[in-house]
Amino acid sequence: MASDISVDIRPDFNSFDHFLSMRYIATDRPWLKLYGIRVQPVPPFRSLSCKPDPALIHHCLPDELLLEIFTRMNPYTLGRAACVCRKWKYTARNPTLWRAACLKTWQRTGMEANYMMVRSLYDSSWRRMWLQRPRIRIDGLYVSRNTYIHTGVTEWQFKKTVNVVCYYRYLRLFPSGKFLYKISPDKVKDAVKCMHFRASKADSVFKGDYILSEDGQIEMALLYPGHRYTLVRMCLRLRGTTVGANNRLDVLKILTTGVNATELKNWTGSILELVEGWEEDETHDPDVPAVSHSRGLSPFVFVPFEEADTSVLNLPVEKMDYYVPG
Repeated sequence: MASDISVDIRPDFNSFDHFLSMRYIATDRPWLKLYGIRVQPVPPFRSLSCKPDPALIHHCLPDELLLEIFTRMNPYTLGRAACVCRKWKYTARNPTLWRAACLKTWQRTGMEANYMMVRSLYDSSWRRMWLQRPRIRIDGLYVSRNTYIHTGVTEWQFKKTVNVVCYYRYLRLFPSGKFLYKISPDKVKDAVKCMHFRASKADSVFKGDYILSEDGQIEMALLYPGHRYTLVRMCLRLRGTTVGANNRLDVLKILTTGVNATELKNWTGSILELVEGWEEDETHDPDVPAVSHSRGLSPFVFVPFEEADTSVLNLPVEKMDYYVPG
């Protein structure tokens, strides 16, 4: 790549800092400053094998430019790129890439707390922290598909009909601690279009607050507006089908309770802070009793935005397996 550039290299040097301080006769290379004291540089691919690399893209794309491209990828795209070849795999393991992803994902925790956590719990590995620490995925929707049996009415000599009713719960979570919630019979490809903060009132998309604990439990609260305010509290558990997937939300409980309109009007904090310390059977409106729901508790499945149109959850009821509660 730079065979025509003369470099003053001494035969023996003990540290990488000395390598950074060497003077180049040609243009300066500012990307070398990306490597910190505790961050090991990505070794050139040629040093891993004595045979020359026959791939044309590796000759046209230098290591420095490849790393610069990887810094502009999200972590999920970066994981797919690591499966392309060995050189991309080693480049994708650069700690600077995963450090930026972790600090952005857990920005509410604070930079100092994240640095202390990665040293004490994850052996100073940002990639291990990304894979093992519970985190919410924000690049799609969590979808819960629920069904129940509705008995029809007997007419004339026809037998009583039985209908299978299918509806969905949609969750979209944001790093700021806010989430959007929607219950609808619409398929995923149709519901994803209105899951944003600019949704109209007719879309019936409600906004709430959530908090994620380090053990993977999520506490959520939202307010249904209307003639009488109804407060919905949910407790979920985050898990993944593979390491680092975080693509499932198990529903532990769903509670609905009443809230006093005067108390809500004078409250300036989040809804989650309002219900902190409430009992499960506690209600602040005698006209709206507290109810613990035992139906519609199917786990949430994560669907990325790019797969919303092709997800199997768009299939009709007769082409999918469904669970009939006993």
